[in-house]
Amino acid sequence: MSPDQRIADFEPERLRLKRLAYRMLGSLSEADDVVQDAWIRWAGVQEGVDVPGAYLTRIVTRLCLDRLKSARARRETYIGPWLPEPLLNSADPYDDIADDVTVTLMLAMERLSPLERAAFLLHDVFDVPLTEVAMTLDRDPAAVRQLASRARKNVRKERVRYRLDASEADSIARAFFTAARDGDTTALANMLADDVEIHADGGGKVMAFRNIVRGITNVLKLFANVRRKNLPPQTLVQTAVIDGMPGYISRYPDDSLGTTALDVAAGRIRAIYVVRNPEKLRRLAEGH
Repeated sequence: MSPDQRIADFEPERLRLKRLAYRMLGSLSEADDVVQDAWIRWAGVQEGVDVPGAYLTRIVTRLCLDRLKSARARRETYIGPWLPEPLLNSADPYDDIADDVTVTLMLAMERLSPLERAAFLLHDVFDVPLTEVAMTLDRDPAAVRQLASRARKNVRKERVRYRLDASEADSIARAFFTAARDGDTTALANMLADDVEIHADGGGKVMAFRNIVRGITNVLKLFANVRRKNLPPQTLVQTAVIDGMPGYISRYPDDSLGTTALDVAAGRIRAIYVVRNPEKLRRLAEGH
């Protein structure tokens, strides 16, 4: 296989491989590293390959499985809730699968074993035939079918999508930002589901809630405290669709950025996902 042919076969697959690696790992930087490692391995292939896409999928999946072992160990010592790096649909090249895979689904997949996660993503999200998944995971098809089935049962409810048009998503994001900034508990009470949760990822590097805040009573108390303390407010940078959800980018008084994604169901916000860990916002900061 000539160098030119290797490049010609690899480049059409690059973006799909990045999407797969991100969904496996929840990290854009690690996804880029995996794809680069896959290219190095691909460049060393001497023999011809009948289906380059399938071959490269196997390489990337196996590289991700290796990384997931150390990632799980890091998550066990992670300070506060862990969230995946946010993807902004409006400007991000990864955006065309965001309608299918959201923050909630990414978190649900964290509960899966690495093999279950791989089987589910390959078969259910990326439509890889079962026989190819079996070859990739070095398992027989019956075992892979069981892996995918167990994963599907665990994440089924998180695949339900409540689609909002762009204007409605923008309106919800702006209304929530204003009410949260002002500590307007009356307005917030009309937006939030009774079982609403706040997940805030600071990674121990910036101020963020160390535990998930659950229930509308606790969430409203939190925002009432913000109003009572009269803290310097955040400023709205822009609204955005973040991993398929309405949300926004905001700037904090210390000039750092954060993203907030809102999981909306039946007209109510059921979860609020805030990412403040600067390591997960490097790409975002470069553009702002």
